[in-house]
Amino acid sequence: MRKLVARVGVALAAVALVAGCATQGDDAVANGGEFTFVSPGGQTRLFYEPEERGRVSGLAGESLLEEGKKISLDDFPGQVVVLNIWGSWCGPCRSEADDLQAVQDKAGPQGVQVLGINVRDDRTAAADFHRDRGLTYPSIFDPSGRSLLALRQFPRSTVPATIVLDRQHRVAAIFLTELLESELLPEVQKVAAEPA
Repeated sequence: MRKLVARVGVALAAVALVAGCATQGDDAVANGGEFTFVSPGGQTRLFYEPEERGRVSGLAGESLLEEGKKISLDDFPGQVVVLNIWGSWCGPCRSEADDLQAVQDKAGPQGVQVLGINVRDDRTAAADFHRDRGLTYPSIFDPSGRSLLALRQFPRSTVPATIVLDRQHRVAAIFLTELLESELLPEVQKVAAEPA
């Protein structure tokens, strides 16, 4: 009997916890709240409708290629921003770099900016990789992953990861996997075409 009561108590606590988290998240978004990452339960691709989106603010760090220069999300007002978390040591990151450049080239005229966040890396190796690939989009050099604190509760060990922010810098999509241009470009163009 005690085991049954304990199990029912645990089940009710779990339901209350889930309901509390869902309500808290909805309220935060409805009030123009900050984005807080919630574990996707094994999903690698997450999409958010405009009314479900939380804003990212305070994301900034030192430029990978220009020491001493700061890059901030605020440098791209009114633009769709494609955040890509990468490392030169990461095979899938190396593979998708050309695809990200293609998205920048094709969607840039629509007000889209790719912004890399280089983590757990050596500055020289990362800068050499960036230049060797002919990447024209900027990257934040952030070996500690500190800039990712702006993506509240986002797992800093997830590399590669790509986050599409709408023109208000709210999270529209998250990809926790390597991407091809053919997968990313349509989603970016869809977000870019949304009414301001």
